[in-house]
Amino acid sequence: MSGRVISCSPSQSSKELGRLGLSMAVCLFITVLLSGCGDTGVTSGYTPSYGNAPEVRPVRLFGVHPLHNPERLHEVYGPLVNYINARVPGARLRLEASRNYAAYDAKLYSGHFDFALPNPYQTVKSLEHGYRVFGKMGDDHRFRGIILVRKDGGVREVADLRGKAVSFPAPTALAATIMPQHFLHTHGLDIVRDIEVRYVGSQESSIMNVFLGDVAAAATWPPPWETLAQERPSLAEALEVRWQTEPLPNNGLVVREELPEALVNAVAEVLFELHEAAEGRALLERINLSRFEPADAQTYAPVREFIQRFSAEVRDIR
Repeated sequence: MSGRVISCSPSQSSKELGRLGLSMAVCLFITVLLSGCGDTGVTSGYTPSYGNAPEVRPVRLFGVHPLHNPERLHEVYGPLVNYINARVPGARLRLEASRNYAAYDAKLYSGHFDFALPNPYQTVKSLEHGYRVFGKMGDDHRFRGIILVRKDGGVREVADLRGKAVSFPAPTALAATIMPQHFLHTHGLDIVRDIEVRYVGSQESSIMNVFLGDVAAAATWPPPWETLAQERPSLAEALEVRWQTEPLPNNGLVVREELPEALVNAVAEVLFELHEAAEGRALLERINLSRFEPADAQTYAPVREFIQRFSAEVRDIR
């Protein structure tokens, strides 16, 4: 090993000392800083605070049975849903139409809707699938079936329909199908053997079938007939209501049993007070109704009795 000696210039020594001093100062600062983090009873001047995240309420589906085709249904009932949302904080209802009664039934009986406006038969059935009744449409005297014929069609008596086609919206449409079929049955026709039953999917389709001469008669109920007759005067000129049935309790308002009671009560209050304000009355006029009103399962006892009688005497719909 050689005895080589490393020498430094004065300028190099001062640079080394400067770096050493800086390192010691940094270490001293970190030591002091860390000592303040111990349990010394001294608190820092800033304490972070955390607010609650905003509550995101779920969208609640409001399903109206096929009173009209989907486009028309949104035109008629969309403003009503918007009116409710504007007056019930956090309601977030969304109207959902269905292409036909079969699609609506499948959604309702699977619990797809949160709120729903089914026909009385569907109302009764919904009680078996997690729903409860909290209200209904008023104007029970208007919940009846009507049978339309062409004025020039030559149909004057029920017997004139024997061997001919009659259109109906759907097998489970109470006012527009089941009640007219019961009427024809009680007036001497076997609806299975004596007529050709055509289920055409909607109220409008049923009416148009007789207007176009594709069937000898068409079953529906007053609101869609009155609306179409106003919008298309040619229908009113060509068609007439030849027969009508006795009434039953009107369409129901049902809700999933697990929905918050406060929400249900708030929605119900808005609906039941619609007829008391000008804006609300305008909305009711769009749907050919004077008011909504409270109801419960017992309100629909006459419907259950009618369905049992119809199933026993005419055809099984259960």
